[in-house]
Amino acid sequence: MSWNAARPCATRRFRRSGRGGGPRPGGLGLTAAGAVLGLIVAIPGAAGTATAAPAAARSTTPTVSTAAAPDLPVANVKAHLSQLQSIATANGGNQAHGRPGYRASLDYVKGKLDAAGFTTSVQQFTTGGTTGYNLIADWPGGDPNQVLMAGAHLDSVSAGPGINDNGSGSAAVLETALAVARAGAKPAKHLRFGWWGAEELGMRGSQYYVSRLAATERSKFSGYLNFDMVGSPNPGYFVYDDDRAIEAVFKAYYASLNVPTEIETEGDGRSDHAPFKNVGIPVGGLFSGADYTKTAAQAQKWGGTAGQPFDRCYHRSCDTSANINDTALDRNSDAVAHAVWTLGVGTTTPPGGTVFENTDDVQIPDAGAAVTSPVTVSGRTGNAPAALQVGVDIKHSYRGDLAIDLVGPSGQAYRLKNSSGSDSAPNVITTYTVDASAEPADGTWQLRVQDLGPQDTGYIDSWKLTF
Repeated sequence: MSWNAARPCATRRFRRSGRGGGPRPGGLGLTAAGAVLGLIVAIPGAAGTATAAPAAARSTTPTVSTAAAPDLPVANVKAHLSQLQSIATANGGNQAHGRPGYRASLDYVKGKLDAAGFTTSVQQFTTGGTTGYNLIADWPGGDPNQVLMAGAHLDSVSAGPGINDNGSGSAAVLETALAVARAGAKPAKHLRFGWWGAEELGMRGSQYYVSRLAATERSKFSGYLNFDMVGSPNPGYFVYDDDRAIEAVFKAYYASLNVPTEIETEGDGRSDHAPFKNVGIPVGGLFSGADYTKTAAQAQKWGGTAGQPFDRCYHRSCDTSANINDTALDRNSDAVAHAVWTLGVGTTTPPGGTVFENTDDVQIPDAGAAVTSPVTVSGRTGNAPAALQVGVDIKHSYRGDLAIDLVGPSGQAYRLKNSSGSDSAPNVITTYTVDASAEPADGTWQLRVQDLGPQDTGYIDSWKLTF
């Protein structure tokens, strides 16, 4: 993270501090791995019945479901960090702008991407009288008029090798890109990845890249995702709140892990998302903390040590491969992949499937009893699949209130979503994958939803099972 930009105050914009009746943030909402974005609609005021009538089965031609993001092996991410450490050690102990370690690190990343089938280009710029380099990698395919880009700065300060700042973000983005290649992804959007030079001098590399984009090219960006320090040794879990739709993707992912998040403020304007944001491109990202001090409340919910910095080696010589929290690196790397798959890879068409759907609205009482919506499955032999797709569309003004279960014909409940007091986004519009292989396929399945918090309302819009 750059240290040249002005540091912000500790809070900014709206931050939810209670369950009062004031306004809450809007935006597009997602809820778990494999989620898809949905449009917000107004919640109808008319009352409804507690349970909808069973809907008839609807068989379809191959249906569309969300492609699940892969679980990135943290060992792979750490292997990249080991390589970056070795490169720094062999080149004066750093990967700073204008130093041989930076170009050697860029060549390492480029070699991995070239071998995986990416189209790579090295962009050259000059700052401080010294030549710098950005690396850009494009995956073939996807809508060229909808570009999703993920990036991280590859340079360190001259004081040390910069393995957390920002080898961690660089390695997470690299492994996500390689996962795209391993999956042979055919993304809905065009996927682009970037590794920036001279970020530590004030985001010079990303500024150069953005400044060279024509207005028509800028308009094609659906989003830029930035990852700067994602393996801090005393970690927090911070999510950028610059774009609500992107923010919702990350918050939903952590909610699925029952990991609370906070809005990122320490890095505002200090990393490579800033040049993109300044020209109107939607941005988002993750951060595990730098030299701010972890509070007692943060230590209670995240673990670690209160009263100590999130990264005591920030911009120091001790920012080595020993300066990494494996759990944070693993979670955040998987979150990078989740966001790229959710926002960019989009949907895939499975080889076939029969859909059973209920489209009747079911009102969800505020802080009330659970309600159910049934779907009757017939004409299927044997048990349900081990990867049963459960598509859920719930309109609700504060989805953190909701606990959601799938109830099989046997009466067994499968938890899809826990309630979360920190998830303030609206709506649950997503597809869950459930191992329902112990259930008979035929019978009545139910979606059970309970609102566990006050002051917010909503309804089940529709839900479906895809066999």
